[in-house]
Amino acid sequence: MTHTSTDQPARGASGAVVPVLAFAGIVVAVMQTLLVPVIKDLPQLLDTAPSNATWVLTSTLLSGAVATPIMGRLGDLFGKRRMLILSLSVMVVGALLSAVTSDLLTMIAGRTLQGFAMGAIPLGIGLMRDMLPREKLGSAMALMSSSIGVGGGLALPAAALIAQHADWHALFYGAAGIGVLAIVLTLLVVPESPARAEGTFDVLGAIGLSAGLVLFLLPITKGSDWGWTSSTTLGLFGAAAVVLLLWGVMELRVKAPLVDLRTTARPAVLFTNLASIMVGVSFYVVSLVLPQLLQLPKATGYGLGQSMVTAGLLVAPLGLTMMLTAPVYARLSMKYGPKVTLILGMLIIAIGYGAGLGLMSAPWQSLVIAVILGAGIGLAYSSLPALIVGAVPASETGAANGLNTLMRSIGTSVSSAVIGMVLANTANNVNGVAIPTMHGFRVSFMIATGAVALGLVLALFLPRTRPAAGPQLRASSEEDANLERAEEVLRGFRGRVLDAAGTPVARAKVTLIDRRGRQAGATLSDEDGSYALAVPAQGAYVLAARATGHGPLASSATHTGDDRAVDLDLALPGETVSA
Repeated sequence: MTHTSTDQPARGASGAVVPVLAFAGIVVAVMQTLLVPVIKDLPQLLDTAPSNATWVLTSTLLSGAVATPIMGRLGDLFGKRRMLILSLSVMVVGALLSAVTSDLLTMIAGRTLQGFAMGAIPLGIGLMRDMLPREKLGSAMALMSSSIGVGGGLALPAAALIAQHADWHALFYGAAGIGVLAIVLTLLVVPESPARAEGTFDVLGAIGLSAGLVLFLLPITKGSDWGWTSSTTLGLFGAAAVVLLLWGVMELRVKAPLVDLRTTARPAVLFTNLASIMVGVSFYVVSLVLPQLLQLPKATGYGLGQSMVTAGLLVAPLGLTMMLTAPVYARLSMKYGPKVTLILGMLIIAIGYGAGLGLMSAPWQSLVIAVILGAGIGLAYSSLPALIVGAVPASETGAANGLNTLMRSIGTSVSSAVIGMVLANTANNVNGVAIPTMHGFRVSFMIATGAVALGLVLALFLPRTRPAAGPQLRASSEEDANLERAEEVLRGFRGRVLDAAGTPVARAKVTLIDRRGRQAGATLSDEDGSYALAVPAQGAYVLAARATGHGPLASSATHTGDDRAVDLDLALPGETVSA
């Protein structure tokens, strides 16, 4: 019989785990945002052509896209905390490399290594699922998911301040410093997760996905330089389609794939990932448009004439509002489910962009737009990991959330390329300098509104993770939270782990084993002994339970494969004495 290499966490999860993991997410956002204030100066700083300077941004995007699902899968196999520390360590090395050079190729190498930090988001969400009780999981995952926006919002004015008053290399020293701090805090506070997926790492799958993503994202990010109808752009898109198709066929035949495409094809996962792309598009548009509008000189007739730092401070509430929506999301999701919260978030984003079309004439109006969009994006981002976690087995959490984070990255990449093209094609040429126009800004907002509308339609196709129930009396909020957890599982087993006297056993390890003897999922029971595990398919399973001070238990059970949870309590034998 297969088993995990770690039966219990070395330490209990302390209250500091959530803020430390969220801080790791903020580090990722800082890494992504830190060059925004100096984008226009990069060609001069690196003594190169503008088309070459864009590789400093493109390289991070490509390595992040490749690293995210791979680090998620490695975390499922070998330990999420271990891979989180590795991701952050690679980022620190990359930041230090960039800090000591003004050479283009060395800078690109450093920025490529910094992209590995993107793996921190799915790994952090996976650690939370494995360690936290259900009543705390919703708001914790919401905070982790929205930390990208929070970090981006806070990093923008800070990076602008540094860029204005110090050598621009100080940006990288700052990123390395907070990366080291995140590593130290993780080592001190975050215990390793006991959950492990069985199987080996799919090296061929990783190579195939990496090649396909690079071939796909490269023409998206460089299309405006190369020409969208050029043979290079079209050839790379064609090659991406062929490689990803062959990769998909191969993944379906591998016993332990990098990405379980059968799980990914479930409506709950598929439509969440498609909606994630649209949320990513809408998030990036405001980050591209508002800072430019705020900094354009008033002489243009529509520019707001603000300094780089002031513009950053006016956009910062976008991230702060995202952080404040995390506890609001937890309450709404507990009552209505993450599908409703995602739809509500997208409606607020649509209102924000719609209002933005008429609110572009004063700096305070940019602040209003940032707050509205921050609330909407915060709710939408917070809903995504909850929808994924509720639809996949525990052993696939890292890989599935890695794929979801990747979908958001693809959304931001597409957004960056499309909006960049729109602003370039609508710009006025003044003394050889391209100045974005108000028409370009408005078209960009309309594109964002269209993306959100499409995301709304996709979200409507999501199956309800929580069937509507009539009002009923519940013994306590804890019981309510555990019922919520069971209902979030689309299909699987749920129940309580009890001792020989019928008393609930907290933090018991429950492992789901399929008919081939492979682990199909694992979880820890809550304080009241409750557990819930999703099944990947119909069939016969064994539920193995163990806890300190109790004998182990293996119980056979069968699931028909329909979208329901089978109730099964697990009664552990009395205390065992080691030989």
